[in-house]
Amino acid sequence: MTLREAVQQLRERDLACTVAADEVDKKATVFADCVERGFTPLRSEIMAAYYVAERDAATEAFDRGLITRAELEAKQEALARQLLT
Repeated sequence: MTLREAVQQLRERDLACTVAADEVDKKATVFADCVERGFTPLRSEIMAAYYVAERDAATEAFDRGLITRAELEAKQEALARQLLT
C-alpha cells in the first residue's frame, strides 16, 4: 500500500489523525534547536521525532510503574546528552 492509498482510505472513512498542540510545540522546539546547531532539516526532523518518541515512551513506562523515577530521569538525561552531542 502506498502513502497515497493510505491517505485516500482515511479520507473515505473520514478519519483524522490529530496531535495535541503542546506536543507539536515540543517537537518544533527540538527541531529548531537541531537546525540552529547546523543539522539539515531532514536530520533535524528525524532527531526531533526520535527524541519525542523516546521521551514519551519513558514517561509512559514510568506512569505504568514499569520503571522507577530514577530510571526515568536517567533516560531523560541520556536523551538530552544525545541531542546535545
